[in-house]
Amino acid sequence: MISVAMTTYNGEKYIEKQLISILNQTVVPDEIIICDDCSEDKTADIVKRIANKQPHIRFIRNESNLGY
Repeated sequence: MISVAMTTYNGEKYIEKQLISILNQTVVPDEIIICDDCSEDKTADIVKRIANKQPHIRFIRNESNLGY
C-alpha cells in the first residue's frame, strides 16, 4: 500500500499543482491524506473540490491552528 501524507497552511497557490502531480505519477498512491492547519485562504475549498473526484483523498482540518 502506498500512502502520501501532506500538511498545508495557506497553500492555495500550490496545493492543486501538488495534488495533480501526485495523481499523475506512474504508480498512483492508494491514499492521500491532507491535513490543513486552519488555512485562511481557499486551500480547503481546492482540496475538497479535488477530493470529490478522487475518493482516495482524505482531507482533515485541524480545529485550531497548531503551528509548527
